[in-house]
Amino acid sequence: MIISNRMKGLHPYVPGEQPKDRIYIKLNANENPYPPSKKVTEALMDFIQKEPIKMTLYPDPDSNELHAAIADMLNKTGGVLCRANIDGQKVSPAPQDKIPFTVTPDMIYSGNGSDEVLSFVFYAFFDSSKKFVMPEHTYSFYPVYAGYYDIPMDRIPLKADWSLDTETMLNHAKDNKGGIIFANPNAPTGLGLTRDQVRQMLKNANPDEIFIVDEAYVDFGGESCIPLLAEFKNLVIVRTFSKSLCSAGMRLGYIVSNPELVNTVTTVKNSVNHFPIDALAQVAGKAACYDPAYYVDCAKKVAEERDKFYDFLKSKGFFVIKSQTNFLFAKKDGLAGQDIYKKVKEEGLLIRHFNTPGIEDFVRITIGDANQMKALREAFEKIC
Repeated sequence: MIISNRMKGLHPYVPGEQPKDRIYIKLNANENPYPPSKKVTEALMDFIQKEPIKMTLYPDPDSNELHAAIADMLNKTGGVLCRANIDGQKVSPAPQDKIPFTVTPDMIYSGNGSDEVLSFVFYAFFDSSKKFVMPEHTYSFYPVYAGYYDIPMDRIPLKADWSLDTETMLNHAKDNKGGIIFANPNAPTGLGLTRDQVRQMLKNANPDEIFIVDEAYVDFGGESCIPLLAEFKNLVIVRTFSKSLCSAGMRLGYIVSNPELVNTVTTVKNSVNHFPIDALAQVAGKAACYDPAYYVDCAKKVAEERDKFYDFLKSKGFFVIKSQTNFLFAKKDGLAGQDIYKKVKEEGLLIRHFNTPGIEDFVRITIGDANQMKALREAFEKIC
């Protein structure tokens, strides 16, 4: 046979709908409604116009300047943008988010979006000889990578309140002698564990097995686990520019961990693609990190719109999970999730519906800007 057996078993990730038949208000892929900082576009234009010769040269393979910029941003914001304080262009972390050490560039690894980073993390730390633990309902790329690398999964159902069943996850991880991964806040539910809850998990987890926390959405209201890196050497935190840094089209993601584990992932990268991040993305990423005040403001506006729409849905009789992300997960008795999705689409807006057993009655609603959410309210008024 031409096709390998492992190829036959792949189940590709299905992204949010990208329609071509008409223009929709797109609230189905958890993209940020705001453009990047003007400093990003200015930096890109300067690079292209003033230094075009650099387009002919390979970029820095280790993204050293980008890693320094990411570390600087994390130190200034505490890793949670929506709670950071702004005083002019000066940014400081909220008291509960202050990191008790200085994040340094050697604690950062970056790649082409957090999906590529996750791929290398799976390859580096999960083994095909033992199961890793993940929640039953979480980011749907985790099982894709498990299939790609032939790594067995142990999927733990969520609790009745849609939160993670941390006790069962830990017990299974100990039985499996394997690692753990989950998104915090989780997707698609929007619920997050506190830092202390994660700390308790780490205290009871096997210190010789990897513990991965995916913080793709933490900037909208969760609690970052970066401070826990001082206590736990097996912790890897995955983050992205796609959500809170308004850069889904740029494809930049990174991990924060101890230098030893960062070097491990770097070894995987250098065994696949020695030059992973292009020169333009490195320029844009640096510029974004050095303008944190802009992105703090964007995250605050998204969180404000999210809370307003949460109240609106509740007033219309929806069951809505209180979210710490840039989306809401909601359902309504008597309305199938698929029907809500279709009726909203008829009104010119896209939201997300999953045909996944257990969550098929829900829709996931990305939070847009004030005008987009006004249009969505009008669509839901018609539905209800």
